[in-house]
Amino acid sequence: MVSVQNISKFLGNRELFRDVSFHIHPEDRIGVVGPNGAGKTTLFHILMGEVEPDTGSVTKARNTSVGYLPQQWMPPAQKSVLQHTQEVHAELHAVRSEVERLEAAMRHESDPERVEAMAARHAHLLERLEHLGGYDLEARAQKILAGLGFSQEDLDRPVASLSGGWVMRVELARLLLAEPEILLLDEPTNHLDLESLLWLEDFLKTTRSAVLLISHDRAFLNAVARRILEVENGRVEQYNGNYDTYVEEKARRQEILLASHRNQQERIRQIERFIARNRVRKDRARQVQSRLKMLERMERIQVPDQEATIQFQFPEPDRCGKRVFELQKVHKAYGDHVVYEGVDLVVERGDRIAIMGPNGTGKSTLLKILAGKEAPTQGRRLVGHRVRLGYYAQHVWEELNPDHSVLQEVVSIAGSIPQSQVRALLGCFLFRGDDVEKKVRVLSGGEKARLTLCKLLIQAPNVLLLDEPTNHLDIPSREILEEALDDYPGTLCLISHDRRFINAVASKILVVGPKKLELLPGNADDYERFWKDALPATSRETAGDEGPGQVKAKVDAKERKRLEAQWRNELYRRTKPLKEELERLEEALDQAHRQRDELSEQLADPATYQDAARAAQLQRAYRHCQDEIQRLTKTWEDTALELEEVEERFREEMERLRREVLGQAACEG
Repeated sequence: MVSVQNISKFLGNRELFRDVSFHIHPEDRIGVVGPNGAGKTTLFHILMGEVEPDTGSVTKARNTSVGYLPQQWMPPAQKSVLQHTQEVHAELHAVRSEVERLEAAMRHESDPERVEAMAARHAHLLERLEHLGGYDLEARAQKILAGLGFSQEDLDRPVASLSGGWVMRVELARLLLAEPEILLLDEPTNHLDLESLLWLEDFLKTTRSAVLLISHDRAFLNAVARRILEVENGRVEQYNGNYDTYVEEKARRQEILLASHRNQQERIRQIERFIARNRVRKDRARQVQSRLKMLERMERIQVPDQEATIQFQFPEPDRCGKRVFELQKVHKAYGDHVVYEGVDLVVERGDRIAIMGPNGTGKSTLLKILAGKEAPTQGRRLVGHRVRLGYYAQHVWEELNPDHSVLQEVVSIAGSIPQSQVRALLGCFLFRGDDVEKKVRVLSGGEKARLTLCKLLIQAPNVLLLDEPTNHLDIPSREILEEALDDYPGTLCLISHDRRFINAVASKILVVGPKKLELLPGNADDYERFWKDALPATSRETAGDEGPGQVKAKVDAKERKRLEAQWRNELYRRTKPLKEELERLEEALDQAHRQRDELSEQLADPATYQDAARAAQLQRAYRHCQDEIQRLTKTWEDTALELEEVEERFREEMERLRREVLGQAACEG
């Protein structure tokens, strides 16, 4: 449908990409990946014809329709959600309008010939209306909007009254309803909760449109993409398969490229040594000239520069009390809208909790209550001993001063840390040279995200509260954040719709439902396998009058609740001794490290060596302490590995048990 031939594009003096060629075929599923600023969105604008390439050409098949979802979009003023969604079909609405005009005219027309002509035109228009799908347009629109999270009541709301995330869902619904030959989606998952994201995955896998999507969500790319276009270092490379296949193939290509580069460099050195040895010899002049020409003709293998990525690791935080947060009978309401009603929650030291649930259920509100940014309407929020909070807001500008420079923003919380050290830290987050003097208000979303992470790092919190920390980060930055959080020894509560990210860092799931909370063991995959089916049935119990089938739902919900309780109790019984042993080992390690530090200070004091016997005793004690630290560390690693194995075996057992119990309940029902 589209042929891209040797296109190049410059942005000022910067080359975005050069000599790019590829084709788009019917029903293609293409993921477009690359670092922020590499030119992915510009490539989309070139495909739409809104931006001309500096060289090369883009050829489309005749009458090929293209639909584009931008990252930001302004809604119409007064139209309702359903009305605006349906108006994507301009031809269909023109046909409908003409049908209505003809029907009105035929009711008042008395001339038989004119009535016959009108009837013929009316029949033709009705046939065209059926071809365009006009009879089921509203039903299809409602189905798509429901899949993207809109309730029946939302359909009559003005689009202009929606928040930015829901506005983008309306625009996405319009595109999916239109089913153009080519769908260009720029970060379509940014404003979706998990349920809507899974629905969109299924839709894109079955749509008749060819799909090109820019995304940093690796699980989403794995589910949808069959081909990957990588925009990086001024080039666009193609890879068959999904995202994981692309990563493996890229590593293989890089290995081959580096080996070829090394071999070529060695060959060049051999030729240059021959030329240097024989340049002055007349009997070798012909061979020397031949090798000089060989060097001139040789096409040099270029190893691309590595893109700059953020580099950081959270520092070892101070130890806080065992109970980090406690919410007691917390109510939260905004006017008549009740978000929470009498909820209780305990967060303990070392918890790694991912907060999940549909948009609008109060996930960000809960995190703000925990962070002390919002007070509960009723109830108590208790904070543990020596808790030092780090909070990352979903809209990162909420916690930044727009009038500060980048350097001023970090220095304002750096305390006694020297400015030279602050500058070095900012360099790890890609703020170098004059970048540190930029005003916060002019930073991009990704730059604000990096600045906020830099502030969190310098504060050294022992509790991190993160609201969508990956939203403005590209894939390499997400992976670095994952590694840093995986090594982070403090307590973590986060909101994210990136399943790969949740799987990497979370060990518990807090599901936010209508006015209540459910704390469950596991990560995003465990939620999908064990808990997802149980929780909607539980929610239906609070819906009011029992409709057809709801009695059966209640029976299933009771069985699932029993299974959940059994899951928690048994997992607690099996892992409690191991967790207690890990805690004992950590305390012993802390004590051993303190003892070693004290011995090290004494051994570093020259006065120690005035008493040879005492110095020898201290050295023996130091070696013994080192051996004890190694022994304790090995025991800790073995115990931690045993705990992981117990949890993994238990998950497998409970998945089998869950299927048996729920299958039996379904048969009995």
